[in-house]
Amino acid sequence: MLSVGTFVLISIIKIVIALIVLLTAVAYTVWLERKVVGHIQNRWGPTRVGPFGLLQPLADGVKFIFKEDLTSPHVYRPLYIAAPMISLIFALTSIAVIPVGNWVTVGGIHTPLQITDVNMGLLIVLGITSMGVYGVALAGWSSNSKYSLLGGLRASAQMVSYEVSLGLSLIGVLIMAGSFSLRDIVDAQGGAYWHVIPRWNIFQGQIFAFFIYLTAAFAETNRIPFDLPEAETELVAGYHTEYSAMKFAMFFMAEYANMITVACLASLLFLGGWHGPLFGPAWLQAILPLFWFALRIFGFLFVYIWVRGTLPRFRYDQLMAFGWKVLLPLAIANLMITGLIVALKS
Repeated sequence: MLSVGTFVLISIIKIVIALIVLLTAVAYTVWLERKVVGHIQNRWGPTRVGPFGLLQPLADGVKFIFKEDLTSPHVYRPLYIAAPMISLIFALTSIAVIPVGNWVTVGGIHTPLQITDVNMGLLIVLGITSMGVYGVALAGWSSNSKYSLLGGLRASAQMVSYEVSLGLSLIGVLIMAGSFSLRDIVDAQGGAYWHVIPRWNIFQGQIFAFFIYLTAAFAETNRIPFDLPEAETELVAGYHTEYSAMKFAMFFMAEYANMITVACLASLLFLGGWHGPLFGPAWLQAILPLFWFALRIFGFLFVYIWVRGTLPRFRYDQLMAFGWKVLLPLAIANLMITGLIVALKS
């Protein structure tokens, strides 16, 4: 049994490591996006700062820190300053309950690769990420600008609408696992059929739920083709039109942190989490689950970026109609079919 001091120390170390890894991943997801979209469009992307442009995220960070921070005189200052903080804080907080691997033993201490292990992990992640809409709505309203207000309203309506379909797409997974714990959901996907086909939920009748989740995740994170709230050709820059310097960077970081969060959830709920083939010595077998989990997250982010460089955006009326008239009925149908199958099996 760990003492209180040891438990607190381990928790602090986990938090520091998780934040460093997440913020580094956010920075290099931006680099990856510029590189991949550059190649899609027959461009080079970042090349000047460091080998292959790998120091470009550092240069961008320094630029945002020293850039002049302009604040319009007509904004409602308290909420104008709080809005980007709200978006970033809730985007980073959700990583606290996401497991990235199995239990490990370091220095005689047995601990999960997770900041905190709770039995309602999925519910907490959905609750925390849904709070990010307040940052977007308050940014649009507090800017006291018609462009920003319209962008904030459109973003809020979009995020709330697609949250319904996203939540319904996950209920089938919860029915099959019988638990809200992300660790239990991953454990339920262990093993393989006939030692060949993994027991991932995507191979257990949840393939439609996966694509519903994937589509709703694009809309939840305001990514092309669902990036209407920040479509430059229509609304200048959407809800963050009046923001600059680090306040703008906070919205930018929150968007990419949310991308990584939904990639983690997709890996945990549909693609078996950290499960994968284990081989080699003991130290390699301890590292491989982290590698498989990171590889799935990378694949999901690559699809995100690929879609951005490929598809045009919807009109706003098309976006809302698709969410309520197509995606929501499909999510309900998938839920009913999954519940029927599980009931017949039992």
